[in-house]
Amino acid sequence: MKDQEEDSQSADVDIQGCERMYDGFFKLDAYRHRFRRSNGAFSAPLERLIFERGDAAAVLPYDLARHCVILVRQFRLPAHLREGQGWLWETIAGIVDRGRTPEDVARAEALEEAGLRLSALEHVTTCFLSCGASTERITIYVAPYSQDALVAAGGGLPEEGEDIEVRELDLDEALAMLARGEIRDAKTVIALQHLASRFCR
Repeated sequence: MKDQEEDSQSADVDIQGCERMYDGFFKLDAYRHRFRRSNGAFSAPLERLIFERGDAAAVLPYDLARHCVILVRQFRLPAHLREGQGWLWETIAGIVDRGRTPEDVARAEALEEAGLRLSALEHVTTCFLSCGASTERITIYVAPYSQDALVAAGGGLPEEGEDIEVRELDLDEALAMLARGEIRDAKTVIALQHLASRFCR
């Protein structure tokens, strides 16, 4: 915690204190800080709760020759609690942990979730998903694949509570689902729009 606090100090940010409120699978930290305002003066002290989730990686596989993509569908409790509809279509994704790189995670999750062995990864962006509340960044890739790359059934790890549906969709249908509001996961929206800008002009 102390190292993180020291690393966060700069001439324009004054971290006055940090207390870990929850230390489980995810972390929750309470910060007291000031920042230099646009007029050059420091703000009054502010208190913020910061959700420390770690970083993530996501990949959207595509087959340009057959004009299709692979998406996965799984239950997400937060979406269910908000809207009563918890089954979401998403890109393949996982948490960057255990010293792995985002590329390592994208390839491992593609095999685990979709039974897909990927080689080349094309970086789309690395972005914050909720920069007002969480430190989490996600690195998003798209990746070409062929039918030869489908080497297993996928479906995730039952011992981790995963029950993942894998579907190969025509890219136009995936974009139509996006337009109809049937795909609302942020990383998936970004990846599909990236493919559309490249291949659907």
